[in-house]
Amino acid sequence: MSVIDDLASELAKLPGIGRKTALRLTYHLLKQPAERSRRLAEALVALGERVHPCERCFNLTEAALCTICSDPRRDPSLICVVEEASDISAIERAGEFRGHYHVLGGRLSPLDGIGPESLTIDDLVRRVASHEVREVILATNPSLEGEATALYVQRQLASRPITVSRIARGLPVGGDLEYADGVTIAQALAARRSM
Repeated sequence: MSVIDDLASELAKLPGIGRKTALRLTYHLLKQPAERSRRLAEALVALGERVHPCERCFNLTEAALCTICSDPRRDPSLICVVEEASDISAIERAGEFRGHYHVLGGRLSPLDGIGPESLTIDDLVRRVASHEVREVILATNPSLEGEATALYVQRQLASRPITVSRIARGLPVGGDLEYADGVTIAQALAARRSM
C-alpha cells in the first residue's frame, strides 16, 4: 500500500468522509507546501497528546479543569447533561446557559454494547451528591437512545433533593407545520407555554 493510500484510508475513517473525499483531501494536501502538511501533522499529534477530559465535567480541555468549570461567573448549582463534548458548543452558541456541564461520553445503546458503566453517569451522581446542585438539565438527543439515557439518569437522581428537567423539543423557528413529523408536533404541543 502506498503512502497516498495509507493517508486516504485514515482520512476515510473520519465521520462524514468517504473514500472519494479522503482521496480528494489527500491530493489537496500533496499540492500544498510541505510546511502546511507538517503543521497539520503537528496539530494532530498535539491534539492527541494534550487534550483530555476535564476532571469535573468530562468536557475536553488541556488543563485540569475546562474553561467553563474554572469560570467563577458560571453557576455551579445548575448542571446541563450532554452526550458528547461537541454538544456543549451548540448550547454555548445560544448564549443563554450560564451553568456548568456534565458530558456522559455517549448514550445508552445496548445493541452497541454501551451500558451505564460505559458512561459517566456514576460520576454525575457523585457530583450531585457532593456539591450544592439545585437543578440538572438533561440535554441528550431526542433519539430513542437519547431518551432512554435521559430516563435512566433521571431515575439515578430521583432520590436527590434537586430538580431534574429535560430540554424542550418541538418545531424549529422558520419550520413549516406541514413538513413536521407527528412526534415533533406532539412534543411541541406538550411543551407549549402561555403567551
